Amino acid sequence: MSRFTIHDLATTIDARAASGGEGSYTRKLLDKGSEHCAKKFGEEAVETVIAAVENNRDHLIAESADLLFHLLVLLKSRGVKLEDVEAALGQRTAMSGLEEKAARKRD
Repeated sequence: MSRFTIHDLATTIDARAASGGEGSYTRKLLDKGSEHCAKKFGEEAVETVIAAVENNRDHLIAESADLLFHLLVLLKSRGVKLEDVEAALGQRTAMSGLEEKAARKRD
């Protein structure tokens, strides 16, 4: 069984964003605009936190999947590619997390 990756999800979102019609939840989200996408992402973030606090593994996994989907839709709505986020993460791995955080405070 092949592994489904976040890149696969991003590709699926791109394809559904390009499609028309009422059959795509992704397209409906994007048609409502970036602000709506951001609100949905926020809702999913809260639900993910609640699942983590409840210490329910299956619920946390399901909510994390929703969160990642809505993050990618939000990024798509603002024209940000997954590769852009990966590049930012790659730059941060050149130093420790504490060093990176301190550097952001100086900027």
